Amino acid sequence: MNNILDKISNASDIKNLNSDELNSLCSEIRNCILTKVSKVGGHLGPNLGIVELTVALHYVFNSPKDKFVWDVSHQSYAHKILTGRKEAFQIEEKYKTVTGFTSPTESEHDFFTIGHTSTSVSLASGLAKARDIKGTKENIVAIIGDGSLSGGEAFEGLDNVAEFKSNFITIVNDNEMSIAENHGGIYGNLALLRKTNGTAEMNIFKALGFKYVYIEEGNNVNVLIEELKKIKDIDEPIVVHIHTLKGNGYSYASTYKENFHWTPPFDIETGKLIGVNSKETYKKTVINHITKKIDNDNRIVVINAAVPGALDLCEFRESHPEKYFDVGIAEEHAIAFSSGLASQGMKPIAFFPSTFIQRTYDQISQDLCINNNPAVIIVEGAGLSGSDVTHLGIFDIPMMSNIPNLVYLAPTNKEEVTAMIDWALEQTDFPVAIRISSSQIKELNHKLSLKYELNKFEKVVEGEKIAIIGLGNFFSLGEEVAEELKKKGINPTLINPRFITGIDEEMLTSLLDSHNTVITLEDGLLNGGFGEKIARFFGPTNMKVFNYGANKEFTDSVPLNELYKRYHLTVDQIINDIL
Repeated sequence: MNNILDKISNASDIKNLNSDELNSLCSEIRNCILTKVSKVGGHLGPNLGIVELTVALHYVFNSPKDKFVWDVSHQSYAHKILTGRKEAFQIEEKYKTVTGFTSPTESEHDFFTIGHTSTSVSLASGLAKARDIKGTKENIVAIIGDGSLSGGEAFEGLDNVAEFKSNFITIVNDNEMSIAENHGGIYGNLALLRKTNGTAEMNIFKALGFKYVYIEEGNNVNVLIEELKKIKDIDEPIVVHIHTLKGNGYSYASTYKENFHWTPPFDIETGKLIGVNSKETYKKTVINHITKKIDNDNRIVVINAAVPGALDLCEFRESHPEKYFDVGIAEEHAIAFSSGLASQGMKPIAFFPSTFIQRTYDQISQDLCINNNPAVIIVEGAGLSGSDVTHLGIFDIPMMSNIPNLVYLAPTNKEEVTAMIDWALEQTDFPVAIRISSSQIKELNHKLSLKYELNKFEKVVEGEKIAIIGLGNFFSLGEEVAEELKKKGINPTLINPRFITGIDEEMLTSLLDSHNTVITLEDGLLNGGFGEKIARFFGPTNMKVFNYGANKEFTDSVPLNELYKRYHLTVDQIINDIL
């Protein structure tokens, strides 16, 4: 039973606790986090490692008057427990009543919805400047860690706030890790500072102009409280560098830090995952194919921005260390790095989850596509999902399909995935991106051509009156619709477009002779998407065009089947529209 936590209704209640009670509170919070994540999954290691800091912050400062901004906010579970949301971690029926990230709609103690990295200092700088203009005196605290310092925005924020002439507290939570291992020179300096107990002359934070404090015992709540008291209400920018243990308090998480950064449900006693299958996925298909090719082509290299586990790259990292480059949390750099490699005849393959490719727009446009260097980009996890609002994978098509020179491909099955990789690596005329779905892997059902001519669609089934153009993994939805139409005496044409970035004008023109309706299906945002290109082509004609895809909205953990119904993406709904 949670003896201390039961007495905590809001953050201010912990100010009445003594030293022993604070330590007990930390243990109870840690157990709540461990139990919940073991049942429903979530960010475990980052949250276990920051419990003591969170308790100390709320003990010393006065939230929400004093404002905390959590970088990525996947370190915010303990904060949520202390700010009126503990039942969402204690009662299984209420687990899903809060998100995994900070949310102003949940609590006055949260100031931003944050799910991407390296943002806390910049966001907090706006709070600090607004405070100064208004003439109030609250503390502004930005907490950053888990490798986030390698992100460009983190440096930009630090560089700017170093010039502030007022209170600004940056807490660097140094757990010696990113999501995976750390990469980048800044982490060499952090290691030196840890080794010298913060006394090393070489200090990146002092070089920028910050006052600097080092706390070795970052998982000692009493030490943290005493040190934070010293800097509360400071009237200049300061970096408080604390050394913590990622996964602290749970041996499996502190030993296997990368595996337990984010984890599916698991057994607490053994640390083994629950309900995770080892079935082949598109991600594994991509990696296995590249691994085979790389042994015969010394020019192929793989680039990743800090998330090898999410992209199934861990085994490749171990087997081909000389061909694997993890650039840390630096997606923009990864694209420019790839462009530079490609310009010298190398064959870089840069991997990104769809939700993180959004961070690279300028580099794809300026550094890669203007220079037209034939790098390959794998965009994984693209499409509709029940994910939280900060990790949606539906925005890649409007973003990437409208950049000149970039060729964006959408495979429909396992065989096309590997064929498109081959084509992308063999051609030297364009940068090529390949959209990899997280949907169930599909084998080749029709006799498809695995040879590619730029912007040439493939007519898989010749029919009449109605043409169904199913993009990527939604080609199978097109197949289902076609089968149902056949039962009603209608024989539609079925087209696999393959290319997201261009249209096959010759094929589309040919449809005008024997068709009156075109259906486009895409697993992504409709606005600015693939289907609108088809509709625009047929605009001056009598062809009727129906575009199916996602509405322009942010969804937050909405079940996938519910989204399909909302967006009219079920077979019955599409059939009814056609009829």
